[in-house]
Amino acid sequence: MTHAHPKIDLRGKTALVTGASRGIGLSIAHIIAQCGADVIGVGTRITKHAPTDQFEGLSGTFEPVDCDLSDRGRIEAMIAGLDAAGRPVDILINNAGIIRRSMAAQHPIEDWDAVMAVNLDAVFLLTRELGRRMLDRGHGKIVNVASVLSFQGGILVPGYAAAKGAVAQLTRAFANEWAARGVNVNAVAPGYIATDNTAALQKDADRTRDLMARIPAGRWGTPEEIAWPVAFLASEHAAFIHGTILPVDGGWLAR
Repeated sequence: MTHAHPKIDLRGKTALVTGASRGIGLSIAHIIAQCGADVIGVGTRITKHAPTDQFEGLSGTFEPVDCDLSDRGRIEAMIAGLDAAGRPVDILINNAGIIRRSMAAQHPIEDWDAVMAVNLDAVFLLTRELGRRMLDRGHGKIVNVASVLSFQGGILVPGYAAAKGAVAQLTRAFANEWAARGVNVNAVAPGYIATDNTAALQKDADRTRDLMARIPAGRWGTPEEIAWPVAFLASEHAAFIHGTILPVDGGWLAR
């Protein structure tokens, strides 16, 4: 068995990571486990799709748990199950997110509702419920995955931009109340990362060229480049960081 990462040690911690079956969420789960945490990976059908073999030999463990995060009742049932099993969550990573693209004037209300349910409502509910338990214990780490669209309006994604803007504000709101009570609440704001969510953009040569011209780093980011900042914010190295929205964007917002 490999040792935990020498500089980020999460051994003895239990981390719940949403959207952990692929992309950024899978990378976060993998690196958090590499740092020693036991990971509960949450997804709609994650028990069928999560590559659990990738976690063999790591310092921490990985357990996939099915939960449709668009369903508040199922979120509440999952939390009740954790309580019944005596599994306190020390680290919550709210990563799960969906995106629906269409022009704002024609944006279907069904798409708006779907995006808000997963990208915002689930974040609030998980943070409120698991955060309450952290407050009772006097310690905990919550890291939300926001976006550069927490700062900008974007194009063709009004629901996604609105939800990610709200995630940034939720992060600050919870941090204001919980910082003095031992619970850190922060967020990372990914830029343009090579994942399934950006597959259509990656295939659009003209759009990719325009995007790369605006990113000082001149390339797409990788999921691992989001996961390591998340691991840092989940560690004791970030004990005095509260309410921060950390851009991880290759310099996009600086341009």
